[in-house]
Amino acid sequence: MTAHIKWWVIGALVPIMVLACLTIGRTNLGVSAVLAALGSILGLGAAADPFLAPVVLHARLPRTLMAMVAGAGLSASGSALQGCFRNPLVGPQTIGVLSGAGFGGSLAIFFALDLLPTIAGAFVFGVVATLFVVWLGRFSGHSSILMLVLAGIVVGAFFAAGTSLLQYIADPERELPQLVFWLMGSFSTANMVTLGWMVGPVLLGVGILWAFGLRINVLSGGEDEARALGVRVERDRTLILGVVAAICASIVSVAGIVGWVGLVVPHMARSLVGPDHRKLIPASACLGAAFLTAVDTMSRSLTPAEIPIGAITAFIGAPVFVAILYKYYASGWHDD
Repeated sequence: MTAHIKWWVIGALVPIMVLACLTIGRTNLGVSAVLAALGSILGLGAAADPFLAPVVLHARLPRTLMAMVAGAGLSASGSALQGCFRNPLVGPQTIGVLSGAGFGGSLAIFFALDLLPTIAGAFVFGVVATLFVVWLGRFSGHSSILMLVLAGIVVGAFFAAGTSLLQYIADPERELPQLVFWLMGSFSTANMVTLGWMVGPVLLGVGILWAFGLRINVLSGGEDEARALGVRVERDRTLILGVVAAICASIVSVAGIVGWVGLVVPHMARSLVGPDHRKLIPASACLGAAFLTAVDTMSRSLTPAEIPIGAITAFIGAPVFVAILYKYYASGWHDD
C-alpha cells in the first residue's frame, strides 16, 4: 500500500466510523436517518424525522464526538511520550497525570459535588501530579529520562493510593458505585457543555504536539544528539509533558480514566506511517479517534447495562499490544 493510499484510508476511517457508530445503539437507525438529522443542523437535505433526530443530535452525537476527541488526544499524547522518553512502553499513565486526575475527580465525587467541581478537581490534580513529576525528576539538577519515569511511577502510585483510600471510606450505597464506575471510564455524561470543556485543551494540545514533531524526532535520537543539534532538551521535554498533562487531565475530568489507548494505538500508527512524529502524531490521533469511538459504541450497545470503557480497552488493548510488540518491535521501534 502506497503512502498516499495509507493516508486516505487513515483520514477516511474517522468519519466512516463516526457515521457507523451514530447508527448503532439500543435503537438501530438507518444511514439516511442519521444523515438527515445531521443535515438538519445546517438546514440541508430532506426534513429529519422528529422522533429520530433528537436521538442522533442530543444523545449519540455529543457522546460520539467526545469519544472521538478523547481517543485522538490520548493517542497523540502516547506517541509524543514514547518518542520523548525513547521507550515504547510509555503512555499517559506513566507520568502520573491519569492517577492525579482520577484522584481529583474522586475527591469531588466523594464530597457529593456537582459535575463542574468534578471536572475542575480532575483537571487541577492532573496538572499538579505532572508538576510533581517534573519537580522530582530534577532532583539531580537536570531531568533525565530515568528520573522522570521513576518520578511518574511514584507520583502515580501516591495518587492511586489516595483514590483507593477514598473508595474504602466511601458510602457503599451512595458514593462508592458512582466512584468506581467513573474511575473505569465512561462517556455517559456527554453533552455539548462537557464536550466544550474537553475539546479546546485537547485540540490545542494535539496541535502543539504536532508542531513539535521535528523536535520529538530529535529527542527520540538521544539527549547527546539533541543537544549537539541545539535543542534545549529539558525545556522541550518539560513543555511536552505539560501539554500532555493538559490533554489527559481534560479528558479524565469528563470521562474518567481510559487506559491503554495512549499505549497501544501509537504502535499501530507506527506500523503504518513509520517513526517520523510529524506523520506519527496525526496518524495516531486519527486511529485513536476511530478506535475509541468504536469502543464507546460497544460500551453502550453490547449489553442492557453500560460496560465501563476501561474494561473494554483493557480486554482489547492487552492482546493487541502483545501482538504488535511481537510483530513490529524490531522493525518498527529500532528504526527510530
